[in-house]
Amino acid sequence: MNDEYFMSIALKEAKKAIRKNDVPVGAVIVYKNKIIARGHNKKEYKKDATLHAEMIVIKKACRKLKSWYLTDCILYITLEPCMMCTGAIIQSRIKKIIYATVSPKFGYIESLEKIENQKNNHIPKIEKGIYETESSYIIKKFFENKRG
Repeated sequence: MNDEYFMSIALKEAKKAIRKNDVPVGAVIVYKNKIIARGHNKKEYKKDATLHAEMIVIKKACRKLKSWYLTDCILYITLEPCMMCTGAIIQSRIKKIIYATVSPKFGYIESLEKIENQKNNHIPKIEKGIYETESSYIIKKFFENKRG
């Protein structure tokens, strides 16, 4: 399995969110090359501001591994994480995050470069751009339809 495969699963999760009238963001957490958690935004569906895809999969992965340390895990996410999710990623010690497209309005993970320069040793490795076009398209289309 490779990064493209895992991101394709995250995209499938993002598409599930659309059916629940939620922003199409999906995520998976991989441990030892196996998916241990998958999820999508449920903020609108459950009326809970904390139910971002990242928060959901982090909770599931912690339960699965019976630990809040996710040091050997990789998070695949279709949209750049917000400030809340970035904090949870740092706190859970996820070693690497791969996201598809930037979030100009709420994205926060890119600001970690500043924190990294302050020698915080819990900053994950960051990669972006896998399935960027498709992820960006479904998000733009979702908001166009909302404004309709």
